[in-house]
Amino acid sequence: MELNDLISRTGEWLRGTGPSSGAVMSTRVRLARNFIQVPFPNRASKKHLQGILDSVEKAIKKIDHFKNSTVFRMNELDDVDKEFLVERHLMSHEHASNAEGKAVIVSAEEVLSVMVNEEDHLRIQVMNSGLNLFEAWKIISAIDDRLSEELHFAFSPAWGYLTACPTNTGTAMRGSVMLHLPALVMTKQINKVLTAIAKLNFASRGFYGEGTQAIGNFYQISNQGSLGHSEEDILQNINGLIRQVIEQEEQARQALVVQNRPLLEDKIFRSLGILKNAHIMSSQEAVELLSMIRLGAELNILTRLNVQILNELMIMIQPAHLQKIDGNKLSPAARDIKRANLIRNKLGEVS
Repeated sequence: MELNDLISRTGEWLRGTGPSSGAVMSTRVRLARNFIQVPFPNRASKKHLQGILDSVEKAIKKIDHFKNSTVFRMNELDDVDKEFLVERHLMSHEHASNAEGKAVIVSAEEVLSVMVNEEDHLRIQVMNSGLNLFEAWKIISAIDDRLSEELHFAFSPAWGYLTACPTNTGTAMRGSVMLHLPALVMTKQINKVLTAIAKLNFASRGFYGEGTQAIGNFYQISNQGSLGHSEEDILQNINGLIRQVIEQEEQARQALVVQNRPLLEDKIFRSLGILKNAHIMSSQEAVELLSMIRLGAELNILTRLNVQILNELMIMIQPAHLQKIDGNKLSPAARDIKRANLIRNKLGEVS
């Protein structure tokens, strides 16, 4: 698989299927693992980093889960390629910097990806569509078991898996759910919800995770701690919280429909009109407008649009994707024109 092959594919997490997919875009479960008696990546030598990468590449050849996967080495990618992988949620912004000894392993369906030598030696993630925490855990647990047979991970009977950041020590697992919460934003309830989430020791982040702001009414919610709890307990807690947030979002949507449907429909159809006619559009404006018509599709106000198409557009309009689609590096102004053109063409096909 070549990197450019991903342009024309829809990752499993973008399909708009799975439980509660109206409010939940995707679910991710991530594990951090480090080699025994090897310095963490920020302290490791070039020789250490290359040795880790060589060991991982050798191990994955023996594991069925990686049969249709590809290793993308950071030192073989340009800046646009790296940003492209970040936009697809296959690796972090941090992983794109300082390419020495770094790689990301990606399965053909983009369900599985592994960052090698990011903050930890391995960051393994499984990502799927809808609210599917336990299915994702089942997959990643099996992968972890097989990797543990081939590689020796740093583990303490007292502290659990040892990680570069102390907050990850323990299970070294993070479960996160990407939620679309436009009604809570429109009814001005979102700050109250996010405050309650923080008090329960969960984190809320933006579309691209840690250090990013919420755009397009998308919020990632994940566990903060990992120590002192089993993986199953952590996932049960996240799942319970997410179901409460979904219920509040659904109630807010129904309140908008019942109390002020004309205003709601006006916002949705105005957003669709701008998207279908604009010739210049920034990424932030595009995501905000796509969020609104996604709400229209979820409420069956826009019956000819489906969530998968809109999910795909959310990714296709990002800067690196636009440049990969065009086959050239584009200035910000050229990207704004390309973005508007792509949206007009895509929506013209389906609405």
